[in-house]
Amino acid sequence: MELFGTAGIRGSATERVTPELALSVGRAAGLAALESDAPAEFVVGRDGRTTGQGLAAAVEAGLLSAGADVTRVGVVPTPALAFASRGRRGVMLTASHNPPTDNGIKMFVDGQEYDRDLERDIETRVEANASPADWDDWGATGTSGVLDAYRSAIVEFASRHGADLDGLNVAVDCGNGMSALGTPQVLRDLGARVVTLNGQIDGHFPGRESKPTPETLADLIAFVADGDFDFGIGHDGDADRIVIIDGNGEVVHEDTVIAIVAEHYVRVADADDPVVVTTPNASGRIDERVREAGGRVERVRLGALHEGIASARAGGGDVVFAAEPWKHIHPSLGGWIDGVASAALIARLAAESGMAGLREPVTERPYRKVSVPCPDEKKRAAMAALETSLPEAMAPESVDTEYGVRLEFADASWTLVRPSGTEPYIRVYAEADDVDALVDEVTAVVEAEIEDA
Repeated sequence: MELFGTAGIRGSATERVTPELALSVGRAAGLAALESDAPAEFVVGRDGRTTGQGLAAAVEAGLLSAGADVTRVGVVPTPALAFASRGRRGVMLTASHNPPTDNGIKMFVDGQEYDRDLERDIETRVEANASPADWDDWGATGTSGVLDAYRSAIVEFASRHGADLDGLNVAVDCGNGMSALGTPQVLRDLGARVVTLNGQIDGHFPGRESKPTPETLADLIAFVADGDFDFGIGHDGDADRIVIIDGNGEVVHEDTVIAIVAEHYVRVADADDPVVVTTPNASGRIDERVREAGGRVERVRLGALHEGIASARAGGGDVVFAAEPWKHIHPSLGGWIDGVASAALIARLAAESGMAGLREPVTERPYRKVSVPCPDEKKRAAMAALETSLPEAMAPESVDTEYGVRLEFADASWTLVRPSGTEPYIRVYAEADDVDALVDEVTAVVEAEIEDA
């Protein structure tokens, strides 16, 4: 597909995700819904970007002209829009952590992002430039609030885990994004004392870049380290990503956060076969904690957690958690990625055990990611050769070639080699006590196969 990426449609609001495209996508989505068995009612929300209001109006025009009904929910976090899409469909205008010049379109049905088949259908209809419905078949509009119900649902969900937050001090960097309407309010309702940074919604993102990284969260890190906080939280522009800062101002590795949450869900699960779904680039520390708790891990390609959940359930597993770095799905709450829910859950767990106590059982080995230059035309041949040559050179304990080539070793170290889908590179991921030596050995094999391809 050329229109949809791994998380909806994104790009420049003046060159790619234009009002013209938004209208076409809206009309295509409305026509597709009307031809399916699912309700042809859409909730439409947007983040705080300056182009969001115009794009939302264009999407609504497209949906209405197809004959679908539209309920506007206004400026909301993406997980709140997903929550509102239960029992119907939803469109969110957001570019997540992209720069302020960008915007995007993310689509939901019954609380879950559109799968590839639904996206392909939309893309085909956009290319066909479908005509509007007859004049007397156009849809109607309405408005509704969702934030109160969404925040109440998060509070109720989190209250089933961990301990009360009375006395817990948390700093939250909202990054001028949509978490300002979710995380501080939820944590306060749960009893925490919350101090916010960049808590005003501003589509120019004046406080920091929207993507939460150790560099962009420098102010939060210093604020937590210098203050009397139990931990800190950083979000991206639409509140589906979360970064955790411990009380000393150290970024908690994203895979450690997944391991902590995954182990908790497996331990409290009332299931014969508790499954955690994650991605091939995720750390072996997740597998270690999940196995210790009595569960198992299944992996799926990046950006396809929903497909992984469906596959695991089809195989008889009870999926208790699904996550890729920074992004978490809590199946007991719903089928969407939700950084606000993660903030509430992690706060409750930290209140019970302390952040240091949560991290203590997790073995954190050194981790590296390297990009090896590879022309796009050589990727397929190089990867095919690596399926054989890499295991032969490395003598691993196990090999998985479903999403690249992932090798696991007896000492719990691992490596993954996979082609980039957007750049002329083959990516090498590795985690080991001597990670540099492992990366050097793997990279040498990769470079040799690229040269021979």
